[in-house]
Amino acid sequence: MKKMEYIRSVLDVFARSPFKPLYLHASKGVETVKILDQAVNAYCTNQPLVDELSLQIDNIEHEADIIKQTIRTQLSSSIMLPVKAEDLLNFLKPQDSIADVAQEAAFMMTLRPCDMPESIRTKICELSALTLETVVKYEELVDSLSEILETSFSKREVNESLQLVPTIEEMEHRVDLIEKDLLKEIYAHEAELGPVGVLHLNQLVRTIADVADKAEHAADRLRTMILRR
Repeated sequence: MKKMEYIRSVLDVFARSPFKPLYLHASKGVETVKILDQAVNAYCTNQPLVDELSLQIDNIEHEADIIKQTIRTQLSSSIMLPVKAEDLLNFLKPQDSIADVAQEAAFMMTLRPCDMPESIRTKICELSALTLETVVKYEELVDSLSEILETSFSKREVNESLQLVPTIEEMEHRVDLIEKDLLKEIYAHEAELGPVGVLHLNQLVRTIADVADKAEHAADRLRTMILRR
């Protein structure tokens, strides 16, 4: 789909609902992280798929940017919102970072192949899988709240949906713990990996884990936006 056609399709969604594009934008972030997880597994098993998967993420991230720009443009008009426009934009920024950081992590894997011990391979795949689970749970939160904002604004339903936020925070904490264990494991194999290998894996692990951090940050901003409405 050409860029202008894609923008028109997003505008059509926005015309029906100002919150549906937020979920559409969130779903693009999830798409990038799903492909990132595939790329991580390909990278750790030396499959020649990383470049292709990185390109797929680039394309989806570009679509997410178009949605973000469309949302910002529409918010500058006289559209009536049940939440503060400033809060919505503050929430949109960390949500947009999910795809950005996934793109960065995928690109890093195209720069340098890295033979690594099996223990590190296993933990990196574990880190990526839990990061993906965190982002999928975040998408569930956005989907739930976008539906509520369009319908009842029921306090009970809002509170039930917001219970997902502590779950996302707990999952992000687990990602942090895996990240720390991985960094220790990487430095423990410094002689085998070499200085450049250690640096590369260190940055890759931190970037993958940062995806979950962005999802947790976006969830917190979303909760703030809803409670301040």
